[in-house]
Amino acid sequence: MMDPFLQANRELWQHWTRINYASKTYDVDGFKRGDNRLDAVVREGVGDVRGKSLLHLQCHFGLDTLCWARLGARVTGMDFSDEAIRTARTLAQETGIAANFVCCNLYDLPQHLTGEFDIVFTSHGVLSWLPDLRAWGKIVAQFLKPGGLFFIAEAHPTAYIFDDDAENDLRVRYRYFPSSSPDLFEVHGSYADPTNEFRGVEYAWTHSLAEIVGALLSAGLRVADLREYPFNAWQMFKFMEKDADGWWCLPDRFPQIPLMFSLKANKE
Repeated sequence: MMDPFLQANRELWQHWTRINYASKTYDVDGFKRGDNRLDAVVREGVGDVRGKSLLHLQCHFGLDTLCWARLGARVTGMDFSDEAIRTARTLAQETGIAANFVCCNLYDLPQHLTGEFDIVFTSHGVLSWLPDLRAWGKIVAQFLKPGGLFFIAEAHPTAYIFDDDAENDLRVRYRYFPSSSPDLFEVHGSYADPTNEFRGVEYAWTHSLAEIVGALLSAGLRVADLREYPFNAWQMFKFMEKDADGWWCLPDRFPQIPLMFSLKANKE
């Protein structure tokens, strides 16, 4: 049986799938016209995917998964929301893109999927939904071929300590180091459409950078590259500004701090 916190989050993502699919943030119509929404950090970090098998963990309703397919990968996406997976399968059918989608809790993936992949990929807003990163690292390693690449781009753990309700300044509000119990947040709309009238709750777990790296090392992977960036793929704070390349940055009055990181690891 699914953990009650994960079950509550799953119900949240059922609602968010419908909201996000219709949002300007995801721009599904643009995707159907041929737009590729993978950002430059992700595209550069993963590299050429032509002819390679790619497993996308926590794929939501599959937009990024299908973008990888358009670039030549043989893709499988997984998510724990059946609403998201139904939407992903419909979107793949409508666009004529070959893709496989699996619906299950990430920790149960070995019971629903077999085989190994050239690339295991995940990105942007995925880790705070996971209570156990050691188990996550083992899942990554299990599905990665020897010599294969794992890649993640994610909001930096340091950025998560600041008050996301602050109007004009950075104020420390949340812990940095991990805790076994999640934080509870009230949800208004979704991150893609905060004006939506939906109301709900989410449970989020804190993970430090050392915990993230350690989870992969403990699973037998070798970290090949770790980078930090003074920008993020989404607006974490109300006063952030979008730069010419579409990244969200702090205003110039702030010193640069890490807002996002990317990591490559290999299975030897």
